[in-house]
Amino acid sequence: MTKAKTLLSAARLRTLPLSISGIIVGTAIASSEGKFNIYILIFALITTVGLQVLSNFANDYGDGVKGTDNLERVGPMRAIQSGVISDKEMLKAIIVTTILTLIAAVLLIYISFGKDNILYSLFFFFLGIAAVIAAIKYTVGKSAYGYNGLGDVFVFIFFGLVSVIGTYFLYSKEFNIEILLPAITVGLLSVGVLNLNNMRDVNSDKKSNKNTLVVKIGIVKAKRYHISILITAMVSTVLYALLNYQSPLNFLFLISYVPIILHIKRVIHNNNSSELDPELKKLALSSFLFALLFLLSYNNFS
Repeated sequence: MTKAKTLLSAARLRTLPLSISGIIVGTAIASSEGKFNIYILIFALITTVGLQVLSNFANDYGDGVKGTDNLERVGPMRAIQSGVISDKEMLKAIIVTTILTLIAAVLLIYISFGKDNILYSLFFFFLGIAAVIAAIKYTVGKSAYGYNGLGDVFVFIFFGLVSVIGTYFLYSKEFNIEILLPAITVGLLSVGVLNLNNMRDVNSDKKSNKNTLVVKIGIVKAKRYHISILITAMVSTVLYALLNYQSPLNFLFLISYVPIILHIKRVIHNNNSSELDPELKKLALSSFLFALLFLLSYNNFS
């Protein structure tokens, strides 16, 4: 592969639908209240995609220089692992992606708050900085939190709470505590994808001293944890729909629960963690389907 194709592969485009699920859900709630703004949506999507690509590049770099990506890894070969992209070239890609993402974030903040809400603007600017740091520090550096079992916490916060609630706030300039429920759903579904990835890689992670939560608690407890977070995720938005019921259409998102339940069944009966790789794509797409159906459940664009 050429360097360009390898770098594109390192961006892991298949992870992007999951990353924008929170934006879609936050937008759905805002639009149901007549607070939709197309420009906020566009730049929120650009910023989120930038953060996801940044995270993927940083993950490739961090695991690559630490030697975690080796021949025992189950998933697709990484860019640095392949030798096509050097660690210095990946570091440059990380820097460029960081700059472009922050530019998009600043434009998003300006579109949302203008010149009149300086405190909101500053808060979201520093939140953007925190998101960039979190994306990089997952595997990069001696204190990489992904190597200490904290990846689940950060994924839940940034891909769930910050993504959904933050998006809604950009549209509405207000906070509604009930939005925590769908935010919890998106966050836990994202954690589910990460946990599945860590279950798949548990053997190679052990040998590389990457102490993910799965490595710390073992595969049996990791399965129980996986099932519990997915069930909690599904229940959370059902509660939101009940609290905000207007018509049967509000429960359209329940269709997305069918593949999630089937996924849970396959995980329960799995006896070889290395065979979980196909489930990653299925769960990620099911999560994206949830976001799209939730959008249709509360569609009121104006």
